[in-house]
Amino acid sequence: MQYDYDLIAIGAGSGGLSVVERAVEYGKKCAVIEANKLGGTCVNVGCVPKKVMWFGAHIAEALRDAPDFGFHVERKGFDWAELVKRREEYIGNINNWYRGYIKELGIDLLQGWGSFVDEHTLCVDGKLLTAETIVIAPGGQPLIPNETENAELGITSDGFFALTEQPKKVAVIGSGYIAVEIAGVLQALGTETTVISRKDLVLRGFDDLIRQTLTDAMIESGITKQYHFKVKKLSRVEDGTLCIESEDHQYLKGFDEVIWAVGRETLTEPLALEKIGLQPNGKGFIEVNAYHQTQVPNIYALGDVTGQAQLTPVAIRAGRYLAERLYNNQPELKMDLSKVPTVVFSHPPIGVMGLAEHQACQQYGRNAVKVYQTDFTPMRYAFTQHQIKTALKLVCVGEEQKIVGIHIIGDGADEMLQGFAVAVQMGATKVDFDATIAIHPTSSEELVTMRPMILK
Repeated sequence: MQYDYDLIAIGAGSGGLSVVERAVEYGKKCAVIEANKLGGTCVNVGCVPKKVMWFGAHIAEALRDAPDFGFHVERKGFDWAELVKRREEYIGNINNWYRGYIKELGIDLLQGWGSFVDEHTLCVDGKLLTAETIVIAPGGQPLIPNETENAELGITSDGFFALTEQPKKVAVIGSGYIAVEIAGVLQALGTETTVISRKDLVLRGFDDLIRQTLTDAMIESGITKQYHFKVKKLSRVEDGTLCIESEDHQYLKGFDEVIWAVGRETLTEPLALEKIGLQPNGKGFIEVNAYHQTQVPNIYALGDVTGQAQLTPVAIRAGRYLAERLYNNQPELKMDLSKVPTVVFSHPPIGVMGLAEHQACQQYGRNAVKVYQTDFTPMRYAFTQHQIKTALKLVCVGEEQKIVGIHIIGDGADEMLQGFAVAVQMGATKVDFDATIAIHPTSSEELVTMRPMILK
């Protein structure tokens, strides 16, 4: 059968763009469907604007500590609107670059929502398009809990990036990576910030060392941490501020904004998946096999919609590997998601790869696990009024002490991890780390000099 395209991707985010970009290298005719801006969540309301705000907050912290290094800087305030303006100009340039790039590659851009008609046919604003292969990569959106009364009075991370004026007082509801990143930025830039969560520690699922160290650092930075608080209701009071009521009738008041950071949900409803016999699982994700193939043989899914390691580089790699399997005779090429380096742009930042200590004990047995860890105040904060700790942990298994987990929190963790991730990916052992000469004075040298071994 003759189709309009060899491949159509639904979604011009990291996954969708990567698969069509690689497919056209092999002479395939491709199109990408996008209802919003090019680049998806990462470029527009995720990685890129987040990192810009993080840099701004980082500069604020440097200015705070400048007098301790002999700099007497006159601070005339912070212009939130100016930072947002420059950030959006930067994002606009990326959007425009993508538009020109895909045009140059000969990829057709179809603006609108794509919905299935059958296994090979999509409808975009009333126009029917056919393809031999269709890739579902629509991304996701922030979740607002429907069980909370007046939850819509709060905003999500998307709403945070839409703020044109700096709020004076904010509550961030949640304890995952989005919550801690937003809270850290707001506090560093001068907003009075409260983090509301059901648990004592942030970042559920991370290693306990990371969780405790970050929770302590957030509190020391001035963030108010409200523990064991289950939100029942939001309300706006007479002065225009927001009030948060808990299930046990505690009240938190006076917030200019309440930010929901309680997870993300998929964007599958507009796809009309029922037309092709696909149904998301109980968590709303489209299930795929190790090759990102759905139950419908010619239809694949990538990125956030699959629920697998929801990270931009993972979606990009998945898209490229899919194109290689389909069009470059590499049918067995697949991803290893057991060792994915991950960074949280908190204050301080976090870099992790592999298993947390508790996960390694579950997988290999406690007696097979050896742990090395340390914490210290890096030279950057040796004599500053505000001191931020660095903490590191290596999780090793077996007689050879193969490193199966690396966990770093502290200044530079975000940049430090990538090089060590290569070593871990290659199967490095503690002996390999010990045999590496340290670079002094750095925080990273601790990873190759840690002694003694801590038996757990």
